[in-house]
Amino acid sequence: MSEHFAYDKDWTDIEDMLHRAERKQHHHLMALQDKTLNKKQKLAHMKNYKGLEGVINGLRWVLGDKDMTARTVLGA
Repeated sequence: MSEHFAYDKDWTDIEDMLHRAERKQHHHLMALQDKTLNKKQKLAHMKNYKGLEGVINGLRWVLGDKDMTARTVLGA
């Protein structure tokens, strides 16, 4: 399995990805406030928002966020 992983990311790369994911999630949250969107468009933004929530939780766990448990990340 390890041949599929480069292990070439440093902490700065991971933190940058976290910040990018948080900004993208915020974008989707703000888009949900748009009253002109139809149901399909709102659903797409909500799916992306929730998907990024998982990404953010996983990255926070990797970075050692003391408030982020494996249970939160895995949803178990």
